[in-house]
Amino acid sequence: MASDNSGRRIVGDERQSLAEQYQQQYQAGQSIRAIAEASGRSYGFVHRVLSENGVELRARGGDTKRRTS
Repeated sequence: MASDNSGRRIVGDERQSLAEQYQQQYQAGQSIRAIAEASGRSYGFVHRVLSENGVELRARGGDTKRRTS
C-alpha cells in the first residue's frame, strides 16, 4: 500500500498514528525495511518514527541462531 506522498512532511496526530501502526507491524515481526517499502516511506523515516516513540529496536541481522543438522 505505497503512498504517493513520500516526500510530504508528516507531523502531529498523523505522525502519531503512523508511529502506532509501524510499531504494531514491527512488533509483529516485520522489518523496518519491509514497513518502509509497504508504506512508501524511507527506511530512515520509519526508523526515526519508531525511535521517537520509544520502540525497542531489534539487533541487526535477523535470525542469527545456528541450525543444527
